[in-house]
Amino acid sequence: MFKAYAAFGPGGRLEPFEYNPGPMGPEDVEIAVEHCGICYSDLSMLQNAWGMTQYPFVPGHEVIGTIAAIGEQVHYLQLGQRVGLGWHAGYCMRCHSCMSGDHNLCAQAQGTIIGRHGGFADKVRAHAASIVALPRDVDAKSAGPLFCGGITVFNPLLQFNIQPTARVGVIGVGGLGHLAVQFLRAWGCHVTAFTASKNKRTEILAFGAHQVLDSTDSAALETAAGQFDLILSTVHVALDWNAYIATLRPKGRLHFVGATLEGLDIGVFLLILGQRSISGSPVGSPDTMRAMLDFAVQHHIKPMIEVFRFDAVNEAIAHLADGKARYRIVLSNTD
Repeated sequence: MFKAYAAFGPGGRLEPFEYNPGPMGPEDVEIAVEHCGICYSDLSMLQNAWGMTQYPFVPGHEVIGTIAAIGEQVHYLQLGQRVGLGWHAGYCMRCHSCMSGDHNLCAQAQGTIIGRHGGFADKVRAHAASIVALPRDVDAKSAGPLFCGGITVFNPLLQFNIQPTARVGVIGVGGLGHLAVQFLRAWGCHVTAFTASKNKRTEILAFGAHQVLDSTDSAALETAAGQFDLILSTVHVALDWNAYIATLRPKGRLHFVGATLEGLDIGVFLLILGQRSISGSPVGSPDTMRAMLDFAVQHHIKPMIEVFRFDAVNEAIAHLADGKARYRIVLSNTD
Protein backbone atom coordinates (compact mmCIF):
# COMPACT_ATOMS: atom_id res chain seq x y z
CA MET A 1 0.00 0.00 0.00
CA PHE A 2 1.17 3.50 -0.85
CA LYS A 3 0.64 6.17 1.80
CA ALA A 4 -0.43 9.54 0.44
CA TYR A 5 -2.39 12.72 1.11
CA ALA A 6 -5.65 13.03 -0.81
CA ALA A 7 -8.61 15.38 -1.12
CA PHE A 8 -12.06 13.83 -1.42
CA GLY A 9 -13.85 16.78 -3.01
CA PRO A 10 -13.17 20.12 -4.73
CA GLY A 11 -11.04 22.35 -2.51
CA GLY A 12 -11.11 19.78 0.30
CA ARG A 13 -8.43 19.31 2.92
CA LEU A 14 -5.77 16.76 2.15
CA GLU A 15 -6.14 13.75 4.43
CA PRO A 16 -4.01 10.62 4.96
CA PHE A 17 -4.93 8.09 2.28
CA GLU A 18 -3.69 4.63 1.40
CA TYR A 19 -4.10 2.87 -1.92
CA ASN A 20 -2.95 -0.26 -3.67
CA PRO A 21 -1.03 0.69 -6.84
CA GLY A 22 -1.52 -2.75 -8.36
CA PRO A 23 1.16 -4.87 -10.03
CA MET A 24 4.22 -3.25 -11.58
CA GLY A 25 4.09 -2.92 -15.34
CA PRO A 26 7.11 -4.12 -17.32
CA GLU A 27 8.14 -0.53 -18.15
CA ASP A 28 7.13 1.05 -14.84
CA VAL A 29 9.39 2.68 -12.30
CA GLU A 30 8.51 3.12 -8.64
CA ILE A 31 9.97 6.15 -6.88
CA ALA A 32 10.45 6.51 -3.13
CA VAL A 33 9.54 10.18 -2.73
CA GLU A 34 12.03 12.40 -0.90
CA HIS A 35 10.72 15.83 -1.95
CA CYS A 36 7.78 17.11 -3.96
CA GLY A 37 7.16 20.66 -5.10
CA ILE A 38 3.74 22.28 -4.92
CA CYS A 39 2.75 23.98 -8.15
CA TYR A 40 -0.20 26.29 -8.77
CA SER A 41 -1.46 23.56 -11.10
CA ASP A 42 -1.82 21.31 -8.04
CA LEU A 43 -4.04 23.97 -6.49
CA SER A 44 -6.09 24.31 -9.69
CA MET A 45 -6.57 20.55 -9.86
CA LEU A 46 -7.43 20.38 -6.17
CA GLN A 47 -10.20 22.92 -6.76
CA ASN A 48 -11.27 21.22 -10.02
CA ALA A 49 -10.78 24.57 -11.75
CA TRP A 50 -10.16 22.80 -15.07
CA GLY A 51 -13.11 20.39 -14.72
CA MET A 52 -11.11 17.17 -14.98
CA THR A 53 -10.12 16.25 -11.42
CA GLN A 54 -11.00 12.78 -10.16
CA TYR A 55 -11.39 12.21 -6.42
CA PRO A 56 -9.86 11.03 -4.23
CA PHE A 57 -7.17 13.30 -5.61
CA VAL A 58 -3.47 13.05 -4.70
CA PRO A 59 -1.55 16.10 -5.98
CA GLY A 60 2.15 16.32 -6.71
CA HIS A 61 3.95 16.45 -10.05
CA GLU A 62 7.35 17.87 -9.09
CA VAL A 63 8.75 14.68 -7.60
CA ILE A 64 12.30 13.98 -6.50
CA GLY A 65 13.22 10.61 -5.06
CA THR A 66 15.14 7.38 -5.48
CA ILE A 67 14.15 4.36 -7.52
CA ALA A 68 12.61 1.71 -5.28
CA ALA A 69 11.52 -0.79 -7.95
CA ILE A 70 11.73 -1.17 -11.72
CA GLY A 71 9.81 -3.19 -14.30
CA GLU A 72 11.47 -6.11 -16.03
CA GLN A 73 11.94 -4.21 -19.30
CA VAL A 74 13.64 -1.16 -17.74
CA HIS A 75 17.39 -1.49 -18.24
CA TYR A 76 18.74 2.07 -18.25
CA LEU A 77 17.72 3.04 -14.71
CA GLN A 78 18.99 1.44 -11.51
CA LEU A 79 17.63 0.84 -8.04
CA GLY A 80 18.64 3.65 -5.68
CA GLN A 81 19.24 6.14 -8.49
CA ARG A 82 17.96 9.65 -7.74
CA VAL A 83 15.46 10.82 -10.35
CA GLY A 84 12.76 13.37 -11.02
CA LEU A 85 9.20 13.16 -12.35
CA GLY A 86 7.22 16.09 -13.73
CA TRP A 87 3.81 16.79 -15.24
CA HIS A 88 3.74 13.66 -17.42
CA ALA A 89 3.88 10.09 -16.08
CA GLY A 90 3.82 8.38 -19.46
CA TYR A 91 3.50 8.73 -23.24
CA CYS A 92 2.08 6.55 -26.00
CA MET A 93 5.59 6.12 -27.53
CA ARG A 94 4.04 5.54 -30.97
CA CYS A 95 2.68 8.85 -32.30
CA HIS A 96 4.52 11.31 -34.52
CA SER A 97 5.23 13.62 -31.57
CA CYS A 98 6.79 10.85 -29.48
CA MET A 99 8.78 9.47 -32.39
CA SER A 100 10.03 12.99 -33.16
CA GLY A 101 11.21 13.59 -29.61
CA ASP A 102 8.30 15.89 -28.70
CA HIS A 103 6.86 13.59 -26.05
CA ASN A 104 5.37 16.57 -24.22
CA LEU A 105 3.04 17.12 -27.21
CA CYS A 106 1.77 13.52 -27.25
CA ALA A 107 -2.03 13.58 -27.41
CA GLN A 108 -2.16 10.43 -25.26
CA ALA A 109 0.34 11.62 -22.64
CA GLN A 110 -0.66 10.63 -19.12
CA GLY A 111 -0.69 13.39 -16.53
CA THR A 112 1.01 12.53 -13.26
CA ILE A 113 -2.01 13.91 -11.37
CA ILE A 114 -4.71 13.38 -14.00
CA GLY A 115 -6.50 10.06 -13.61
CA ARG A 116 -3.76 8.76 -11.34
CA HIS A 117 -2.24 9.53 -7.96
CA GLY A 118 0.66 11.96 -7.69
CA GLY A 119 3.68 12.58 -5.52
CA PHE A 120 2.16 13.82 -2.25
CA ALA A 121 2.98 10.33 -1.05
CA ASP A 122 5.72 8.04 0.14
CA LYS A 123 5.89 6.43 -3.32
CA VAL A 124 4.69 7.09 -6.84
CA ARG A 125 4.82 5.14 -10.10
CA ALA A 126 5.34 6.26 -13.69
CA HIS A 127 6.44 4.98 -17.06
CA ALA A 128 10.22 4.86 -17.34
CA ALA A 129 10.31 7.20 -20.37
CA SER A 130 8.91 10.06 -18.29
CA ILE A 131 11.53 9.79 -15.55
CA VAL A 132 14.74 11.79 -15.73
CA ALA A 133 17.91 11.05 -13.76
CA LEU A 134 19.28 13.93 -11.69
CA PRO A 135 22.81 15.11 -12.44
CA ARG A 136 25.07 14.58 -9.47
CA ASP A 137 25.50 18.29 -8.71
CA VAL A 138 21.80 19.19 -8.64
CA ASP A 139 20.47 20.07 -5.19
CA ALA A 140 17.80 17.41 -4.66
CA LYS A 141 15.68 19.38 -2.21
CA SER A 142 15.16 22.33 -4.57
CA ALA A 143 15.14 20.36 -7.83
CA GLY A 144 11.45 19.41 -7.89
CA PRO A 145 10.16 22.77 -9.19
CA LEU A 146 12.54 22.49 -12.15
CA PHE A 147 10.44 19.56 -13.40
CA CYS A 148 7.43 21.80 -13.95
CA GLY A 149 8.10 25.51 -13.46
CA GLY A 150 11.69 25.27 -14.66
CA ILE A 151 11.07 23.24 -17.80
CA THR A 152 8.02 25.35 -18.67
CA VAL A 153 10.12 28.52 -18.98
CA PHE A 154 13.23 26.81 -20.37
CA ASN A 155 11.45 24.96 -23.18
CA PRO A 156 10.71 28.08 -25.31
CA LEU A 157 14.41 28.98 -25.42
CA LEU A 158 15.07 25.83 -27.44
CA GLN A 159 11.79 25.70 -29.34
CA PHE A 160 12.20 29.20 -30.79
CA ASN A 161 15.99 29.27 -31.02
CA ILE A 162 16.25 32.33 -28.79
CA GLN A 163 19.56 34.04 -29.41
CA PRO A 164 21.87 35.06 -26.54
CA THR A 165 21.73 38.62 -27.85
CA ALA A 166 17.92 38.76 -27.61
CA ARG A 167 16.11 41.32 -25.50
CA VAL A 168 13.47 39.49 -23.50
CA GLY A 169 10.69 40.63 -21.19
CA VAL A 170 9.19 38.45 -18.46
CA ILE A 171 5.67 39.26 -17.26
CA GLY A 172 5.24 38.24 -13.64
CA VAL A 173 8.06 37.23 -11.32
CA GLY A 174 6.61 34.45 -9.20
CA GLY A 175 7.10 30.70 -9.26
CA LEU A 176 7.65 30.61 -13.03
CA GLY A 177 9.01 34.09 -13.58
CA HIS A 178 11.85 33.98 -11.07
CA LEU A 179 13.18 30.91 -12.86
CA ALA A 180 12.67 32.49 -16.29
CA VAL A 181 14.76 35.50 -15.28
CA GLN A 182 17.60 33.23 -14.11
CA PHE A 183 17.58 31.06 -17.23
CA LEU A 184 17.37 34.02 -19.61
CA ARG A 185 20.19 35.91 -17.90
CA ALA A 186 22.42 32.82 -18.02
CA TRP A 187 21.41 32.30 -21.67
CA GLY A 188 22.95 35.70 -22.38
CA CYS A 189 19.78 37.72 -22.95
CA HIS A 190 19.07 41.25 -21.81
CA VAL A 191 16.22 40.66 -19.35
CA THR A 192 13.45 43.05 -18.36
CA ALA A 193 10.99 41.99 -15.67
CA PHE A 194 7.42 43.33 -15.60
CA THR A 195 5.88 43.17 -12.14
CA ALA A 196 3.14 44.82 -10.13
CA SER A 197 4.98 44.04 -6.88
CA LYS A 198 7.31 46.91 -6.08
CA ASN A 199 8.60 45.09 -2.99
CA LYS A 200 10.12 42.39 -5.22
CA ARG A 201 12.44 44.75 -7.10
CA THR A 202 15.62 43.96 -5.15
CA GLU A 203 15.05 40.20 -5.41
CA ILE A 204 14.25 40.41 -9.11
CA LEU A 205 17.51 42.22 -9.80
CA ALA A 206 19.33 39.60 -7.72
CA PHE A 207 17.80 36.87 -9.90
CA GLY A 208 19.49 38.53 -12.87
CA ALA A 209 17.09 41.02 -14.42
CA HIS A 210 18.78 44.03 -16.01
CA GLN A 211 15.78 46.24 -15.36
CA VAL A 212 12.38 46.11 -13.68
CA LEU A 213 9.29 47.87 -15.03
CA ASP A 214 6.02 48.49 -13.21
CA SER A 215 3.39 46.52 -15.11
CA THR A 216 0.65 48.78 -13.74
CA ASP A 217 2.27 51.89 -15.22
CA SER A 218 1.03 52.45 -18.79
CA ALA A 219 3.69 55.11 -19.33
CA ALA A 220 6.42 52.58 -18.53
CA LEU A 221 5.01 50.21 -21.15
CA GLU A 222 4.95 53.04 -23.70
CA THR A 223 8.63 53.82 -23.09
CA ALA A 224 9.43 50.17 -23.88
CA ALA A 225 7.78 50.28 -27.33
CA GLY A 226 9.56 48.20 -29.97
CA GLN A 227 12.24 46.84 -27.63
CA PHE A 228 11.74 43.10 -27.20
CA ASP A 229 12.41 40.05 -29.34
CA LEU A 230 10.41 37.90 -26.92
CA ILE A 231 7.99 38.50 -24.10
CA LEU A 232 7.31 35.53 -21.85
CA SER A 233 4.03 35.74 -19.94
CA THR A 234 3.98 33.65 -16.78
CA VAL A 235 0.80 35.09 -15.23
CA HIS A 236 -2.71 33.65 -14.91
CA VAL A 237 -4.63 36.90 -15.26
CA ALA A 238 -5.88 38.99 -18.18
CA LEU A 239 -3.75 42.02 -19.05
CA ASP A 240 -3.69 44.67 -21.77
CA TRP A 241 -2.03 42.34 -24.25
CA ASN A 242 -2.01 44.96 -27.01
CA ALA A 243 0.18 47.17 -24.84
CA TYR A 244 2.69 44.33 -24.52
CA ILE A 245 2.55 43.49 -28.21
CA ALA A 246 3.46 47.12 -28.89
CA THR A 247 6.70 46.58 -26.95
CA LEU A 248 7.80 43.87 -29.39
CA ARG A 249 10.30 44.47 -32.15
CA PRO A 250 9.34 43.46 -35.71
CA LYS A 251 9.13 39.64 -35.80
CA GLY A 252 8.87 39.64 -32.02
CA ARG A 253 6.88 37.02 -30.13
CA LEU A 254 4.46 37.17 -27.20
CA HIS A 255 4.63 33.70 -25.68
CA PHE A 256 2.31 32.29 -23.03
CA VAL A 257 3.37 29.75 -20.42
CA GLY A 258 0.96 30.99 -17.76
CA ALA A 259 -2.55 29.55 -18.08
CA THR A 260 -4.57 32.69 -18.68
CA LEU A 261 -8.12 31.35 -18.95
CA GLU A 262 -9.81 34.47 -20.30
CA GLY A 263 -9.90 35.15 -24.05
CA LEU A 264 -7.21 37.33 -25.59
CA ASP A 265 -8.34 40.71 -26.92
CA ILE A 266 -5.74 41.24 -29.64
CA GLY A 267 -5.49 43.92 -32.31
CA VAL A 268 -4.54 42.02 -35.44
CA PHE A 269 -2.90 44.99 -37.17
CA LEU A 270 -0.24 45.08 -34.42
CA LEU A 271 0.67 41.55 -35.49
CA ILE A 272 0.44 42.05 -39.24
CA LEU A 273 2.38 45.31 -39.53
CA GLY A 274 5.29 44.04 -37.44
CA GLN A 275 5.05 40.39 -38.49
CA ARG A 276 4.72 39.59 -34.80
CA SER A 277 3.59 36.26 -33.33
CA ILE A 278 1.57 34.92 -30.43
CA SER A 279 2.25 31.43 -29.14
CA GLY A 280 2.15 29.14 -26.13
CA SER A 281 3.82 25.98 -24.93
CA PRO A 282 3.50 23.36 -22.19
CA VAL A 283 6.30 21.61 -20.31
CA GLY A 284 9.18 20.13 -22.29
CA SER A 285 10.14 16.63 -23.37
CA PRO A 286 12.32 14.39 -21.18
CA ASP A 287 15.30 15.19 -23.42
CA THR A 288 14.71 18.92 -22.98
CA MET A 289 14.48 18.34 -19.22
CA ARG A 290 17.92 16.74 -19.31
CA ALA A 291 19.30 19.73 -21.20
CA MET A 292 17.67 22.09 -18.69
CA LEU A 293 19.18 20.25 -15.72
CA ASP A 294 22.64 20.31 -17.28
CA PHE A 295 22.28 24.04 -18.02
CA ALA A 296 21.09 24.69 -14.46
CA VAL A 297 24.14 22.91 -13.06
CA GLN A 298 26.53 24.81 -15.29
CA HIS A 299 25.05 28.18 -14.34
CA HIS A 300 24.12 27.51 -10.70
CA ILE A 301 20.40 28.04 -11.32
CA LYS A 302 17.89 26.80 -8.80
CA PRO A 303 14.50 27.80 -7.47
CA MET A 304 14.14 29.87 -4.33
CA ILE A 305 12.09 27.56 -2.11
CA GLU A 306 10.23 27.32 1.17
CA VAL A 307 10.19 23.85 2.72
CA PHE A 308 7.29 22.23 4.61
CA ARG A 309 7.05 18.76 6.06
CA PHE A 310 4.58 16.46 4.31
CA ASP A 311 2.37 16.38 7.40
CA ALA A 312 2.02 20.19 7.07
CA VAL A 313 0.67 19.86 3.53
CA ASN A 314 -2.54 21.79 4.20
CA GLU A 315 -0.58 24.67 5.70
CA ALA A 316 1.64 24.66 2.61
CA ILE A 317 -1.37 24.66 0.26
CA ALA A 318 -2.90 27.61 2.15
CA HIS A 319 0.41 29.47 1.95
CA LEU A 320 0.37 29.07 -1.84
CA ALA A 321 -3.33 29.94 -2.18
CA ASP A 322 -2.77 33.15 -0.19
CA GLY A 323 -0.05 34.25 -2.64
CA LYS A 324 2.67 34.15 0.03
CA ALA A 325 5.06 31.67 -1.60
CA ARG A 326 8.60 32.95 -2.18
CA TYR A 327 8.89 31.53 -4.77
CA ARG A 328 8.23 27.80 -4.83
CA ILE A 329 7.05 25.47 -2.06
CA VAL A 330 8.57 22.03 -1.52
CA LEU A 331 7.27 19.24 0.69
CA SER A 332 10.00 17.11 2.18
CA ASN A 333 10.08 13.61 3.64
CA THR A 334 13.66 14.02 4.81
CA ASP A 335 13.39 16.86 7.36
